[in-house]
Parts: sequence; C-alpha cells; structure tokens
Amino acid sequence: MSIRTRLTLQFVAILVVTLLLFAAVIYFFTYQSRREAFSESLFARARIVAHVYLDGTRRSDEASRATYRRYLRQFYRTLPEEEVRVFDARNQVVFEEGLAGREAVPLSLLRAVRTDGREVVLEDNYRQTIGMRYRDAVRGDFVVVASSVDADSHQKLQDLLTVLSFGLLASFVIVGIGGWFFAGQALKPMKRIIQEVDSITASDLHRRLSQADGQDEVSLLAQRFNSLLNRLETAFAGQRTFVRDASHELRTPLAAIIGQLEVALLQQERSPQEYRRVLQSTLDAARLLKDLTNGLLQIARASDDPSQVPRTLVRLDELLLLAHEEVHRRHPTCRIDLDFGEAPDAPRRVPYGVLGNEALLLSAFLNILENACKFSAGSPAPVVATLTTSRTRVRLTVRDRGLGMSEADRQQVFVPFFRADSVRTVPGHGIGLPLTAKIMELHEGEITIESELAQGTAVTLSLPTATV
Repeated sequence: MSIRTRLTLQFVAILVVTLLLFAAVIYFFTYQSRREAFSESLFARARIVAHVYLDGTRRSDEASRATYRRYLRQFYRTLPEEEVRVFDARNQVVFEEGLAGREAVPLSLLRAVRTDGREVVLEDNYRQTIGMRYRDAVRGDFVVVASSVDADSHQKLQDLLTVLSFGLLASFVIVGIGGWFFAGQALKPMKRIIQEVDSITASDLHRRLSQADGQDEVSLLAQRFNSLLNRLETAFAGQRTFVRDASHELRTPLAAIIGQLEVALLQQERSPQEYRRVLQSTLDAARLLKDLTNGLLQIARASDDPSQVPRTLVRLDELLLLAHEEVHRRHPTCRIDLDFGEAPDAPRRVPYGVLGNEALLLSAFLNILENACKFSAGSPAPVVATLTTSRTRVRLTVRDRGLGMSEADRQQVFVPFFRADSVRTVPGHGIGLPLTAKIMELHEGEITIESELAQGTAVTLSLPTATV
C-alpha cells in the first residue's frame, strides 16, 4: 500500500470517527431535549386538567359541571393518542378521558407520585406517561396521570437521522476525494526527491537535491541526504586519491626491484660483490615495499567500524615504554627522553588507563616517535615525550627540535602520502600521521600538531581515561 493511500485512509478514518461521534452527540441531545420538552408539556397540561376539573366540580349547578367536563374533554384531545386520569386520595379514578382499553395505572406509579410529587415513565414508540400530585386545600391530594405519543418528536428525529445519514455519506465521499488530492500534493516533493535521487550515480555525486532550502520535514530530509552525498563524494574522492597515491608509492620500490634484476640478468658474468650489491639493493626495496604495504593495511584497519575493533584496558605508560624500546632499536642514535607526569588520585580510574586497541595505539605511538627521530636527525636536542593525565583525559606530547614545517604543510599532514618539500630527502611514505589520526578517531581521541620551520614540531595525542 502506498503512502498516499495510507494517508488518505487514515485521514478518512479519523474524520469518519469524529463525524460519527459528533452526529451521535447531536442526535442524543436532540432526543433528550425533545423528550424533556414533551414531558414538561404533559405536566403543564396535567396541571391545567386538575385545576379545571376541580374548579368544575365545585359548581353547584349540574349543567355547569357538565359544560366544564365537555370543555375539558375537548381541550384535552389535542395530542396524539392522549389520555388523562385523575385519581383521588383512595386511588379511585374520578376523571378519565382519552383512549379506551388502556392498561390500568399500576399502584406503584401512584405511590411513587404521592411520595416524590412527580414521575415520568418512558414507553415504546415514543409514548410517555407522567404522574403529578395536585394539592387541593379542601378536597385533599389528587394524582393526575397523563399519557400521550410524542409523534412530532418521532417525525423530527427521523428527519434528523435522515439528514445526518446523507450528510455523513456525502462528507465521507468529499473527504476521501479531498484526502487523496491533498495527500498527493503533500507527497509531490517526495516524488521529486525520488526522481532526483534516481538520477544521481557514482559518476555525478556532485549533484544535490533541490528541496533543501525550507524548514519542513521534506526539506530536512533533503538536507540530510545532501549531507550524505557530501560524505560519499568525499569518501569517493579520498578513495580515488588513496588508490592513485598508493599505486604511485608501490610502483617506486617495484620499479627499483625490477630494474636491479634486469640489469643483473643483462650481464653474463658478475663478481660476487656485484651480486651482493644487487641483492642488498633488492632487499632494501623489498623492505620498503613491505613497510609501505603494512602501512596501507593499518590505514585500512584503522578505517573500520569502531564497534568492530576489539578494545581492552590499556596502560599508556607501559605502552610508551614499549614504543620507546622499539624506536630505540630502529634508531639507536636518536635520544628520547620520557617524562611521566603525576597521576591524580581518582576513584574508579586507572592511572594512564584508556579503553582501546593495544596494537593500534602502539602503532600510533611508534609513528609519532619515529617521525620525531627522523625529522630531528642531526639536532643536538633530544626528543621529549611527556605523558600526563587528568580526571578525564590522558595526553602524550612528543616534541622535537628538528626541521619543522610551514603552516600550509601543517594543514596537509593528515592527507595520505602527502610529504612536504622540506622533508623530501627524509625516508618515508606520508602515511604515519594519517594513520595516527585514524586511530585517534577510532578511540574518540584527538591529535594536534604545532610546528614552525627550523624550530621543531610538537604532536599531542589526547584520549579519554577509562573507568573500572
């Protein structure tokens, strides 16, 4: 079922229930008001009958009394199927006019009238029977029981029911057609968005939806979709750049290996020293290729879904010692001084503890320590690694006094394979800092870089502390 049909049916259902309730309320209150009005009319006529009857019976002249009775009977024959009975204190009928053969008035009704003063009994076919106590100072209490059929109310209510029925049917038809039309109008922007989305392919991710300039729900949806397209375009552009740069970087060591082997095969006889040199050169290129491949794999791993990366409680002070030992093995001439700040006493906190993946965090530490050693080679000042902690964050700052970089280069250091002109002579592939940034992003951490040309660089890693 389409959204348009569902919206139309829901709208019609809501209005149908509302109109039915409204019509039922109108019919009920009309019925109640007409019934009460008819009851009051019967009470008024009963009072008049009692007054006229008693006034007539006081006449000493029999002819006068007969004239009153004729007048009373003529007066009372004005309502459909109307009858009246007047009962004295002994519950005997002293006056009766109207239909013949009606059932006798039950004594329970008479007793109730004498007790309460008045009583109303609703019967079938819109007939009402009322009883009223009438006091006379001379002759005592009388009970007047009047009964009639409310034919006018019956006809009026039938007419009202007919009008309400046809009105409801007409309303349902109009609402159904109107709901279908307005649902189509409301969903027209959605149809336009669907057409625009269908026309966007991987080759034209620069296109955007045209309904994103308002404040309604459709515009918000278009804005969110445009944001998604922005991220997809950035991801596709980054992927193309990554593949292009990776291909370029991989081609360099492969070309060196192939070139060395081809040159070795062209010569018939070579000395063992020449073969050794070729093998050593090939081995160096293969190691370079291995390092580059490992870096690419680490970047791919660091780009995984954070929820899929296993995490444990990691002590960064111990991890820094491991990274220091490994960097010292790789760069024995590089001096790295470690400075551990004092950890504050905090309940449920492990000193220098974070929740993360130990292998990835070790790779991030190795990257910034090794970069500091490579780019400060020849500087007499040592590399200083400072680890500090607070109640909420653990920070590692690695500062060197090496080459440094310009502000323009600093803005590009997190782009994979980017290498500044000032460090072209330093071995590397330009994947260390981008990999570290990815690792920090996975661990909800931050990486910041401060650098000046010929003044050195300071790289700071900040991670949230872990609770136990």
